[in-house]
Amino acid sequence: MGPSWQPPKDYRKRPVVVLGAGVLGRRVACIWASAGYNVHVRDPSPEQRADCIAYVQQHVASYAEHTRAEPGEIAVFDDLAQAISNAWLVIEAVPEKIQLKIDTLAPSDSILASNSSSYKSSEMLEKVSDKTKPRILNMHYYMPPQVMVVELMTDGFTEPSILQFMAERSKEAGTKPYTARKESTGFIFNRLWAAVKRECLTILAEDVSTPSEIDSIGADMFLKGSVLPCKGMDSVGLDTVAFIEKHYITERGLSPDKTVDFLQTNYLDQGKLGTKCTKGGLYPPTEIAKPDTKSPTLLVLDIGLSSKELNFKAGQILQFSPDGNVQKVIATGQALPDGIAFDPSSKRIFWANMGIPGKKDGAVLPANLDGTDIRTVVAPGTINTPKQLALDLVSKKIYFSDREGLRVLRCNYDGSEFEVVIQAGDPSNSIEAQDALNWCVGITVAPSLGLFYWTQKGPSKGGQGRIFSAAITTPQGQSVATRDDIRVVLSGLPEPIDLEIDEDACALYWTDKGELPFGNSLNRLYLDHLGFPLPSSPRLGYEVLSRNLNEAIGLKLDLSNDTIYLTDLGGNVYRCDRDGKHRVKLLSDENRALTGITFV
Repeated sequence: MGPSWQPPKDYRKRPVVVLGAGVLGRRVACIWASAGYNVHVRDPSPEQRADCIAYVQQHVASYAEHTRAEPGEIAVFDDLAQAISNAWLVIEAVPEKIQLKIDTLAPSDSILASNSSSYKSSEMLEKVSDKTKPRILNMHYYMPPQVMVVELMTDGFTEPSILQFMAERSKEAGTKPYTARKESTGFIFNRLWAAVKRECLTILAEDVSTPSEIDSIGADMFLKGSVLPCKGMDSVGLDTVAFIEKHYITERGLSPDKTVDFLQTNYLDQGKLGTKCTKGGLYPPTEIAKPDTKSPTLLVLDIGLSSKELNFKAGQILQFSPDGNVQKVIATGQALPDGIAFDPSSKRIFWANMGIPGKKDGAVLPANLDGTDIRTVVAPGTINTPKQLALDLVSKKIYFSDREGLRVLRCNYDGSEFEVVIQAGDPSNSIEAQDALNWCVGITVAPSLGLFYWTQKGPSKGGQGRIFSAAITTPQGQSVATRDDIRVVLSGLPEPIDLEIDEDACALYWTDKGELPFGNSLNRLYLDHLGFPLPSSPRLGYEVLSRNLNEAIGLKLDLSNDTIYLTDLGGNVYRCDRDGKHRVKLLSDENRALTGITFV
């Protein structure tokens, strides 16, 4: 075959075939159908075939939320030849070896994939011709839709361009592919999981702990603590890792070949000890996340409603030192400022003035860091009540929510290309305009996911707040009125306000000024690699990280310092870590009502 291999030109018109209609097989079928492919499923059991059809028909629309494609058709077969006669891809999802009959019945240009996770595919090639071997690979799925990961691995003969092609098709089908660098007994995660299983069983066998304690500490460390294996070793220090492993080797009579000896030869002898070393460790020094010990300067908006003299233009932009001391007032005379953001490339701050709610007198303005050169990006008379403001640093766009305008808008930094991207209701209709379910408040942008997120807070303390997402690029042929890509991320929230996203960790954070016990809080939801909610163990479906704020509003993540900053209308500025712990109050001033916050 060689490097001249090209995918079938008509693969889009040919079916994907899944051999096996069991629990996993029907989910794999649903994945490919959700990407717009017609799928054939072969299984000798009539019951399994019927269950497969029912599962795909019931769930393909929800899978398609990850692909945004028109789902393909599903068909089931008893006869193998009929099922695979025109396939471009055949995936076996049954625990059996690839048989000669598949080699001879499938088209000569089709790709043959085994879902086996415990055996090398080369061990399943006893009766497969040399001509076919380059078209075979291992392609292991876990349990969709909870885990949308697929691992790819060569059979020892697989044409490399096929692996690349299948990685691209897997992304198209809404899964996240990982490709093993060489053939292995067990995929990447299988081998990692195998080691965890062995050690868990050893702990139990030695009466060191119990199953529930093991699971509990695992959840605290790996899920909540976000401990990652290789970054964790770099953080501890590879010399320390080697020292600990030597003790296990001596005690258990293990071989040091692929642990201590590997570390010594490839890392320690070269002075690569981890994050404490300029040469790096398992990660190169350029990829090691080094904490920025320089504390940022904080910029905070005082809406002005708690000032001694009531004035709708008493708002200020304040500059704070990291310890909470007001260094100076950058701008005064602002009409109820609410959202603020900083663009590091232009060294400019952008903020939104709400104006008087109900009047079309909101505005968006930029200025230098010292408050000079204030301009108007969006002038009064265009928008109603702009709230949180977020910058897309990639496309140089400003996103902001217009509460009484019932919409989300964006424009360029200079105000050009002004457009409505979400219209939640008709502001000219008095009933819709007064319905707080339509009020858009918080906004954040995730360019790496191709999505933006916003809150619609619902009635005050009403428990009807929602978080939505939509694509940065409006679906082709659709408009703000017809777009069908809007998704409800969470519903039934007390009263969600400002949003921020950690794109690296795929974690969505928000403040909520709703009623206790879950309102007036900082919250977090983990997302999958496509930006949709991961299954969550907490009863609420998300994590409440910090509570008992005083009308929580502002939120800003400082990820380089593992820090979150918060504000509330009670005149408080808080700092905590990214898990909401170790919260300290940097400022408390009853004569201020604080809204947006950012840092330089």
